[in-house]
Amino acid sequence: MASSPFSILEHRFSIMLKLEIVTPERKVIDADVDSVTVPTASGEAGIMPAHAPLISALKPGIVTVINKGNAEKLAVSTGFVEVSNNRVSVLTDVAETADEIDADKAKADRAEIEKELASVASAAAEETEAIRDRLDLANARIAVAASKY
Repeated sequence: MASSPFSILEHRFSIMLKLEIVTPERKVIDADVDSVTVPTASGEAGIMPAHAPLISALKPGIVTVINKGNAEKLAVSTGFVEVSNNRVSVLTDVAETADEIDADKAKADRAEIEKELASVASAAAEETEAIRDRLDLANARIAVAASKY
């Protein structure tokens, strides 16, 4: 029986990724998903079944989880992502879904962080980088909160 020229592709998309997103306090997601996009230090990484092994630093931003055509977004802080054998592990200090984020508080946090960044503009690079990471997380929280509407 001849196989379809698309059989490899069809097989690839019948495989699911096992996704775990973990913070020090809880396991945020433990599910089988179609794909996930994570903000890494070198840019956005789209991960699908059969992805090459990967270990990367995670930067503050938005993780997008696709499952059965539905997209769920989470705001994450710094951490690490590991991909191996169709398993994706995200270890981060903060991971929040749209329902967990208070948009008004996130906006107030961003305004406070922007003031702090302006006041330390001439500070050491490490200090301003940490503040910029907090600002990136605040922006991600606002975007994720807005995605639920």
